Amino acid sequence: MTRPTNPVSDEGGPTDRVGRMTARLPAQEVSGSSLHEPQDALSRVGVMGVQISPSILSADFARLADAAASVSNADWLHVDVMDNHFVPNLTIGLPVVQSLLAATSLPIDCHLMIEDPDRWAPGYAEAGAASVTFHVEAAHAPIRLARELRSKNTRAGMALKPATPIEPYEDLLPELDMILVMTVEPGFGGQQFLDVCVPKIRRCRELIAKHGGEVWLQVDGGVSAETIERCAEAGADVFVAGSAVYAADDPSRVVDELRRLAEQATARAAWPSGDVG
Repeated sequence: MTRPTNPVSDEGGPTDRVGRMTARLPAQEVSGSSLHEPQDALSRVGVMGVQISPSILSADFARLADAAASVSNADWLHVDVMDNHFVPNLTIGLPVVQSLLAATSLPIDCHLMIEDPDRWAPGYAEAGAASVTFHVEAAHAPIRLARELRSKNTRAGMALKPATPIEPYEDLLPELDMILVMTVEPGFGGQQFLDVCVPKIRRCRELIAKHGGEVWLQVDGGVSAETIERCAEAGADVFVAGSAVYAADDPSRVVDELRRLAEQATARAAWPSGDVG
């Protein structure tokens, strides 16, 4: 199947949506009847705890609206934007994200695996993505970019490839809303989970605890019923799952099962109580 749309295209122009305006302040009161439905969908965004974000990279690209509807019990819809430069794959871009925003009440979680995110990431925030994550390996000015995303009322995330350590970027944590630890090499779905990344999840959680605040810790790559508990015990609280969800006959049931497993593992872990040393 040909993957539609260049991810750095500006076709169609940005559209203003309630998700952008309420993503970082989900408890804020929003007046006007036309805003009620999106605000209800975003009401979970600011709640700390286990969150499941199915990745449409593993869905049928000809039926993305149906794919979104099949996981209406999820917390987010994860969209992988790839440009065939930063990673060796070309997926979808801004026009498709705009169409998805019009087709679902789930908040959109955009993971940009593209070159020059400093230039292109703000457009996804302007379009209405509730969370926009850029790769620190590709960003020229990550602090400036994170601040620009937040100024557009979008959550700012920073992604780390498997071989990229968190320690050099510790001082950036106060500028961020989320750290994404890749547990496979970015570029393709369906890869095997890299256990070598689990200690990095733990180190990220330790640094988040050290600096305080409410920075979420997301994992993406090979997340399934067999691996999600390891990630949760290490400190992750947001889980991207693609093949595990969309290869199933009942994606919504898998979302519920992944949430149950992650919540059980989190309850057993030491880090929610602050004991991460």
